[in-house]
Amino acid sequence: MKLIITGLSGFVGQNFLGYLKGRGVDVQDLSLRDMSWESKIALKADAIIHLAGKAHDTNRDVNINEYFEINRDLTIRLFDKFLKSDIKDFFYFSSVKAVADIVTGVLIEDVEGKPKTPYGQSKYEAEQYLLSQKLPQGRRLFIVRPCMIHGPGNKGNLNLLYKVVEKGLPWPLATFKNERSYLSVNNLNFLIYEMLRKDSLTSGVYNLSDDQSISTNHLIEIISNTLEKKAKLWNIPSCLIKSAVRLGSLIPFTPLNSERLKKITESYVVSNKKIKEALGIKKLPLTTEEGLINTIQSFKNNK
Repeated sequence: MKLIITGLSGFVGQNFLGYLKGRGVDVQDLSLRDMSWESKIALKADAIIHLAGKAHDTNRDVNINEYFEINRDLTIRLFDKFLKSDIKDFFYFSSVKAVADIVTGVLIEDVEGKPKTPYGQSKYEAEQYLLSQKLPQGRRLFIVRPCMIHGPGNKGNLNLLYKVVEKGLPWPLATFKNERSYLSVNNLNFLIYEMLRKDSLTSGVYNLSDDQSISTNHLIEIISNTLEKKAKLWNIPSCLIKSAVRLGSLIPFTPLNSERLKKITESYVVSNKKIKEALGIKKLPLTTEEGLINTIQSFKNNK
């Protein structure tokens, strides 16, 4: 099997490359930062896996145009190149945020897209272009929408929560009751590899998430147990928290702003039923808790 992968130097790319070792897969690293990438792409391969993109940035001084130039326009150029080749499969790594910033109930694939952020809008517009194109016979398009991916080497909100517990600080947001889906990079690697191997899998949009959702309070307890500390959960009234964070949003160096508060405390449950049924699997290799413990242990070991 030969794969062309963009964004190979990133967190997901490096983890997937490690997963492929020993599986007889030839990988071409295609850097879209290279202005001459179109002349360097191999036209003979089994699949293109398009990981490269501009990630969601919660900072205020973000160039909005970059989201569309990178997430939409580059994707379109790469997909047009795919259509003119003999490559069988095209994987586009989109995001659940391409269709929903807020989830009521459980997010499934056929929800009407209503992204609110430039990040989500750029991903959604790329999806719409890809889905509007006619695929030649025998070719497949997979739009994968992962929820929050985590694993060893990854920073972000999990690392923020880890530091709170590590320092022995109380978690002041316990009053927020929620359920969130996560995606271990180990489970992600497994799913993408199985999708590549299953010839009968049909083109389409697939959500990717772990099997179980958990609350942020439960996550704090998992981190505490992993660090052999007692979980400290404080139930401060949510109105006071939101008022304090609104003020904090105006200060760039404040670790918790309104956007991060939303990411940590909102409910966001994503269904992985469609992809599991399509692949004929009942459960993923790692439970949500096992995957999170692996990530937390990596923070602990890399101090």
